[in-house]
Amino acid sequence: MDKIGLFYGTYTGVTGLVAQKIAHELGDEHVDLHNICCDGEQMSNYNKLIIGTSTWSIGELQEDWDNFMPKLAAMDFTGKVVALFGTGDQVGYPDTFLDGMGMLYETFQFRGATFVGFWPTAGYDFTSPLPLLDHDHFVGLAIDEDNQAELTDSRIKEWCKLLRPAFGL
Repeated sequence: MDKIGLFYGTYTGVTGLVAQKIAHELGDEHVDLHNICCDGEQMSNYNKLIIGTSTWSIGELQEDWDNFMPKLAAMDFTGKVVALFGTGDQVGYPDTFLDGMGMLYETFQFRGATFVGFWPTAGYDFTSPLPLLDHDHFVGLAIDEDNQAELTDSRIKEWCKLLRPAFGL
């Protein structure tokens, strides 16, 4: 069985902590964790990917992902299965909530990725259209540790149930 490459960018550690929880829920033996600032080029070694980011300032991509974008733009993800997750603050920044995840979705989409793990928008209050697949779904798992930390673990558990078949677990 191919391992899953989980790549994340983090400033404060929240996205990294969520990445660790996802790896543990899927089974640490099935997932290789990589911080994008150090290990981004290893992404091409995986056919199954989980990609995580936060959104910073006013709708900006997390700096490590932003720095990696020129390399990411040169990669081909045709035939690769990709799941996304994002962390953000829907109360303080409703108009840019999870925009970073939406930006990564567009980038991977234009490079041939096949996506799994779309997440329902029910239970969130935000206005940004960028992280949306459609009116009822985010392009990936939405985590708000600032305002809904008590829901994080259950959301990760449910999302990982969705991912297991797509990743052959």
